[in-house]
Amino acid sequence: MTEWKTICRVEDIPVLGSRRVSRPQGMDVAVFRNSEDKVFALLDRCPHKGGPLSQGIVFGTSVACPLHNWKIGLCDGQASAPDEGCTPQFACKVDAGEVFLDAAELATLAIDLLAPRAGPGASTGAVGDQAVAVQAPHSD
Repeated sequence: MTEWKTICRVEDIPVLGSRRVSRPQGMDVAVFRNSEDKVFALLDRCPHKGGPLSQGIVFGTSVACPLHNWKIGLCDGQASAPDEGCTPQFACKVDAGEVFLDAAELATLAIDLLAPRAGPGASTGAVGDQAVAVQAPHSD
């Protein structure tokens, strides 16, 4: 039997917006609400370059990644053609206005995926916990 974890009330998620759910391990989960008050949950990571889907634009049953405008299906996490890729989807339900996520999935699903690195540290060639040598630009 599925154990459900209470996340928030539906009205706590903005219409055509999202809320992030942090986890003890792994990346955050983005919980989305569309214009029909349907609720969806995906890993907060675009399959393309790791953009934060929680900051994207929700339309219908999709979200547009804020980095490169990839269209990701909220029902299945699948990128729309011609793009390819998928972000993990989390089971969710709404009961009496409360939003619930599957507790087992929150604890185990996609906890091995790493958050993308951005900013000054990203230019050092770091990939996850491994460092890769990067050649310095030539100077004349």
